[in-house]
Amino acid sequence: MSAKTDRIDRLAELTARKDEGGHGLWYEAFRRLRRNPLAMTGAVIILLFVLIAILAPWLAPHDPAAQTWLGEIRGAEGFIPGPRSGNWLGVDGLGRDELSRLIIGSRQSLLVGVVATLLGFTAGAILGGLSGAFLGMFGKAGRWVDSILMRFNDMALAVPSLLLAISVATILGQGLVTVMIAVGVTQIPVFARLLRGSMLAQSHSDYVLASTALGVRKRRIVLNHILPNSMSPVLVQATLSLATAIIEAAGLSFLGLGGANAANPEWGVMLADSQQYLATNLRLAVYPAVAIIITALGFTLLGEAMREALDPKLRK
Repeated sequence: MSAKTDRIDRLAELTARKDEGGHGLWYEAFRRLRRNPLAMTGAVIILLFVLIAILAPWLAPHDPAAQTWLGEIRGAEGFIPGPRSGNWLGVDGLGRDELSRLIIGSRQSLLVGVVATLLGFTAGAILGGLSGAFLGMFGKAGRWVDSILMRFNDMALAVPSLLLAISVATILGQGLVTVMIAVGVTQIPVFARLLRGSMLAQSHSDYVLASTALGVRKRRIVLNHILPNSMSPVLVQATLSLATAIIEAAGLSFLGLGGANAANPEWGVMLADSQQYLATNLRLAVYPAVAIIITALGFTLLGEAMREALDPKLRK
C-alpha cells in the first residue's frame, strides 16, 4: 500500500506542473510574469508603495500632525499655501504638510489592506475548504454540509461589498480595527466560493481517479492533494483583493468610520477633509485620490497578470 500511495503522490505533483520543461507551476508562472510588462509595472508600483510605507517615518519631511503653517491660513483670509519650497505639495486646511500626511497615510492603507485580506483569506479558506472537503469525503452527508455553508455564503455574496462593510462597521463601532474586520468580512464569501470551486475542479483530475481506483482513502486524497493543488487561484485572488481592500478601507474612512487620528493620517480621511475646499483647493482631494488609484492599480495589474500566468485558458 505504501508503494501505491507513493505513486499517487508523484502523480499528484506532476498534475500541478506544466507539460514542457519539467519545472514547477509557480516557476513557469514567474517566468511568464517577468516577460509581462503590465506585471512588472504592477510589481514596481507595489514595491514602491511598500517601501514608502515601511520607511515613512524617515521619508516624511515634517510631523504630519503639526499645524505649523496654520497662522498663514488664518492671516490670509482662508488662503491655503500650495506647493512651494519646504512644502512640495503645499499644506492642508489646518496648516499641516500635505506630503508628510500622504507618506504616513500609506502605512495605514497598507496595514488595513494586508490585515483585512488576511482575515478574509483565512476565514474564506476555512469555509471553502470545509465545504469542499465534506463534499469530497462524505458523499451525500457531505453535500448537506456543503449546501448549508454555501447558502450562507451566497447570501453574503448577494449583498454589495461596501454596503456589507458599512453594516459591519456600524455594528462594531468606529475605529481602525473595525475597518479591518469590516473589509475582511466582505472578502470571506469570495475566497470561500473560489476555493470550493477549485477543489471541485481538482476532484475530476487524473490523479484523483487513479488514487480512488487504488483504494487510497478519500481523506488523504482531499487533504494531501486536492486542497494544496486548489490554492493557486485563491492566492491570485488575494492579490486582487488587496486592491479592493484599500479602496473599501478608504471609503469607510471617508464616511467617518475609520477613526484615524491626526498623528496617523489615512487617505480616505484626507479625502473627506478636502471636501470643504473643493471649490478653491481641488489639489487637496486630488493627492490622496491619485495615491489610492495608483496603489490599487498596481495590485490589480499584478493580480491579473498572475491569473493569466497560472490559468491555461487565459495564457497568451
